[in-house]
Amino acid sequence: MKVLSVVGNRPQFVKSAALSLVLRAVEIEEVVVHTGQHYDRELSQVFFEELDLPEPRYRLELQTADAQAMKPGVAATIQREQPDLVLVYGDTNSTLAGARAALAAGVRIAHVEAGLRSGDLSMPEEHTRIEVDGVSSYLFCPDERSQSTLRDEGAVGQIHVVGDVMADASRRFAPLARERYPIPFEPGSYVVGTIHRKANVFQPRLGAIVAGLNSIPERVVFPAHPRTRAQIEKEELELAPHVHVTAPLTYLELGSLASQARVIVTDSGGLQKEAYWYGVPCVTVRPSTEWVDTVVVGANVLVEADPASIAAAVAGARMPDRRPVLYGDGHASERIADVLLATMRGR
Repeated sequence: MKVLSVVGNRPQFVKSAALSLVLRAVEIEEVVVHTGQHYDRELSQVFFEELDLPEPRYRLELQTADAQAMKPGVAATIQREQPDLVLVYGDTNSTLAGARAALAAGVRIAHVEAGLRSGDLSMPEEHTRIEVDGVSSYLFCPDERSQSTLRDEGAVGQIHVVGDVMADASRRFAPLARERYPIPFEPGSYVVGTIHRKANVFQPRLGAIVAGLNSIPERVVFPAHPRTRAQIEKEELELAPHVHVTAPLTYLELGSLASQARVIVTDSGGLQKEAYWYGVPCVTVRPSTEWVDTVVVGANVLVEADPASIAAAVAGARMPDRRPVLYGDGHASERIADVLLATMRGR
């Protein structure tokens, strides 16, 4: 069986890492297509070096987040490789381009991280989730909530609750991260901030978020996405001396830093989950989240882009006394491979 995996940004490299290792182990041929949606080395190439991922067979080098611009390149690789299945991950424009190209080519689609909904249709990611789930033959859900959502929507693909491949990556790579990249601070003595979503990196929200980080009395380590840093400089926003801006960190570097923080402030979907698995409380600067269970159990709080709200949420952030297992046991990749192998045997 041949699968073509479409990846393009930082979270997708992480999600695909654990699954790629399992696919190789069970001798499913995987062809990796890197769209180039993230092309900064620290957001892209370093993943293949750090996580023992095979080099992508195809690098489209598009350097764009435009799904329509990506689609022809993905379509050309599908035509050349003739895969049995196209694997797409999450809710990015690379996900959308991969699904649209596969649909046009008449190739089955498997969506990893299917069924998630934030309920916020102002987010382009929400539209991507709905569209891709609607055309996928195989829907790999992280939990029963996602399964119920797909059933309520009348999804026609096969639905499988497998857990979250990000949990697989966390289980596999977090200990390695702390061993390879020791932090220069006392654990629990600092806050980590990451802000990158389009809605948050333009004024007036970006200025309010910067003011919020400035209002936190503790040391804040702020690995800045290239787009975020460029906008901070363009708008001439001042960060307080205790807010330490760094270049983008590798996945393992960020894993070591974030897993030993007191609080994480983010707008990332993946980091909300990782914070939970690390046992670190999270403050999410978004009006909604697709990972609602982290909010329900009290490990994550949603805040608006308001300086006082951000500072207050960080000051009061605590992990709950009880931390139920969320989003699987770290073996989602094996379950996905089992489904694909059964599909191959049943042809």
